[in-house]
Amino acid sequence: MLRDLVPPPGPVRILAVSGLARTTGFGTMVAVAVLYFTRVADIPPERVGLGMTIAALCGAVASPFAGNLADRFGARDSAIVLVTIQGLAVACYGFVGGFVPFMIAVSIVISCHSSAESARGALVAGIVEPDRRVKTRALLHSVTNVGLSLGALAGGVALQVDTRSVYVGMLIGCGVLFAGSGLVYLRLPRPEPVPRPADGSRWEVLRDRPFTLFIALNVLLVMHDSVLTVVLPLWIAERTNAPVSVYAGILLLNTALVVLFQVRASRGTDNVAGGVRALRTSGVLLAVGCVVYALAAGQPSWLAAVILLVGAAMHVFGELLHGAGSWALAFDLAPEHAHGQYQGVLNMSIQLGGVIGPVLGTAVVMGTGWPGWVVLAVVMLGAGLTAPTVARWASRRVATEPST
Repeated sequence: MLRDLVPPPGPVRILAVSGLARTTGFGTMVAVAVLYFTRVADIPPERVGLGMTIAALCGAVASPFAGNLADRFGARDSAIVLVTIQGLAVACYGFVGGFVPFMIAVSIVISCHSSAESARGALVAGIVEPDRRVKTRALLHSVTNVGLSLGALAGGVALQVDTRSVYVGMLIGCGVLFAGSGLVYLRLPRPEPVPRPADGSRWEVLRDRPFTLFIALNVLLVMHDSVLTVVLPLWIAERTNAPVSVYAGILLLNTALVVLFQVRASRGTDNVAGGVRALRTSGVLLAVGCVVYALAAGQPSWLAAVILLVGAAMHVFGELLHGAGSWALAFDLAPEHAHGQYQGVLNMSIQLGGVIGPVLGTAVVMGTGWPGWVVLAVVMLGAGLTAPTVARWASRRVATEPST
């Protein structure tokens, strides 16, 4: 497992180093930004929440456009520009005063973050062999979790000191890490954009009906992240007898398993058939995890804690397979000249899931109790089991397209 975490020399190692720097900065930013805005910049919490929601929607809209630009002008250079802008905007967080400047800054940061993800996906497609693309994304995802953890630890130092100067210094440091992670890409080869066929559409992905249906399913599946970060802690605190501290153990378990097993979970998912198997199994495991969470209600504290940890294990393995399956379909169903578009729409679905998930999850689960978990389980299961039909439709579409 540890060998899986060592990137091979060459472009993949450069991508991993850049990713570690970027996600360390992102983890630090997430840890300190909200408290900085509320405690130092004196922006009311409800306005911070509104600004974050607007920013997430901006990120969802920006992602496909950025992918399209990556296809036209080159994925590497697009990623460098986007990450550099993101770094400058994060550094400006320390000088934000008032709601409107805050909303503008955070919208730029989240839009660039989502857009850069689209460009990076296209960059992987451009410099990595087709049969190694999903494994590379899996390795980079493991690195992402390491970086986020390191960033959260660094942010914890700032939270302990709790002074304006430390917050501002941390945010400027985050900006430097973002910009530096983009400059590392200068060491990568510049993949030339693949020419679009003369009769091809500039927005080919929007005409790909089976892929857009998959994206709709992915919005439902990706809500697993909101279940873990928003719904579950509320459920533990308000509807179970388990100690609230068990949630810290769940987060630690999730991070450790993602780091150790994401690459292994990607094995066999280097084509549509393997991706479909992963998505189908993912839907089943996520559904089981939701049902197990529901069983914790009304149990003695020790038993509730054990049940929650079992549910978290089901959840994280479903998460691992969902990532591998969605990457496989996004890479394998995309024409070589349109990887940016397809990666952009995939990242749009992740952003939309992050907007819809907290609202839907808390309303259903906290509003109805254990039946809400059953509803979420049915949603996850249905999305996972529908994926094979959609993938077969998409594969027939790819098979009938003339080669270019």
